[in-house]
Amino acid sequence: MSTLLLKQGRIIDPASAYDAVGDVLIRDGLIAEVGTVSTIADSTIDCSRMIVCPGLIELHAGVRDPGFEEDETTVSATAAALAGGFTSIAAYPDTQPVVDNRAAAEYVILQAARAGNCRVFPLGAVTRDNAGAELADLGQLADGGAVAFTDAKHPIQSAEILRRALEYARMFERPIFTHPQDATLTANGVMHEGYYSTRLGLRGMPAAAEEIMVSRDIALVELTRGRVHLMCVSTRNSVERIRSAKEDQLGVTADVAIHNLLLTDEALQTYDSNYKVDPPFRSSEHVQALVEGLRDDTIDAITSDHQPYASEKKDREIDQVPFGIVGLETLLPLSIRALIEPGHLTWPQLIAKLTWGPAQILGWQNRGTLAKGTPADITVIDPEYRWTIDPARFRSLSRNTPFAGWDVRGRAHLVLVDGEVRYAAE
Repeated sequence: MSTLLLKQGRIIDPASAYDAVGDVLIRDGLIAEVGTVSTIADSTIDCSRMIVCPGLIELHAGVRDPGFEEDETTVSATAAALAGGFTSIAAYPDTQPVVDNRAAAEYVILQAARAGNCRVFPLGAVTRDNAGAELADLGQLADGGAVAFTDAKHPIQSAEILRRALEYARMFERPIFTHPQDATLTANGVMHEGYYSTRLGLRGMPAAAEEIMVSRDIALVELTRGRVHLMCVSTRNSVERIRSAKEDQLGVTADVAIHNLLLTDEALQTYDSNYKVDPPFRSSEHVQALVEGLRDDTIDAITSDHQPYASEKKDREIDQVPFGIVGLETLLPLSIRALIEPGHLTWPQLIAKLTWGPAQILGWQNRGTLAKGTPADITVIDPEYRWTIDPARFRSLSRNTPFAGWDVRGRAHLVLVDGEVRYAAE
């Protein structure tokens, strides 16, 4: 029976509203005690001046394995996740072949076990081949380990398909993750539709394209009593409609990508393809609404929305490159910059959006918490460490980020999975 003591850190466990300096005792990979621990452990790690919290959970990330290993592999994605403080990530099904059957879901879990880094949970496709035409076998996907269903960045255009998916997913107590967007309004779009898209001569993606689908998805939840999770919301009206749905106690949750809190459509003036994301950077009034949505818990979680692409795919004209940036390794410092430093959120509030919030969306009761008897998935954060974002040092295979050269503070100092130290900062 092995024991490990994390000593004298600031322990933040949003699931139990615990926030105090103390110790965490780990015994045989499980949380044994939290608070003042008198037990003499086999080994001790000094965590003074650090934050000790549940391991961070990423709700949706592009792992790209199988099929697009030039962008990312399970080994590189999980190494990047650990460096970012994540103990669990949910992998998009937008691979080749698509994760739309049991064997494909089991492959994701097997590859993660082989990598031996953080946990990886498959997101199963809602429709076969993410094509939006025919439902995948959600039951088989659930049996194979899928924790939720989504067509990733492919918006589900058919209301009938989504209705049936919500009804079907209820049987397996899984949410449907949607990318709320009317594809007819965003076709060939590059950036937010507004002043800067007009000035730059780039085709716009109107806020209405998202808001129409947010309203539709909420209406279908009301019809089916299913659960929908709205990924990467980005507009003011989306936040207002989600707030109203929650007041009506509908099964609706939402997250926001951290980069949509830090940059606006003004950044596209450089024509740098690393600023091309989906949903796009909006204008400042939308950003303010997103922050307020986090403050009042309208938005349940923060995501990196990790979208790795090999350099040759991003080194082209902005209207030709795919959407997305890498984010697993930068989410924590960017969250501090966007939310802690301006005073928008407290540390317990931020940790909740990265741990217990995502766990609740996925229906997990034994993750995202430091409750006694749960797996010791723990992140130790150095909140004051200063560093400069350098993509050349990323563990991800891809380098597509607009944050290169940014001076930031805060990083993962230690990451434990099942009580084992899987990552220690240099």
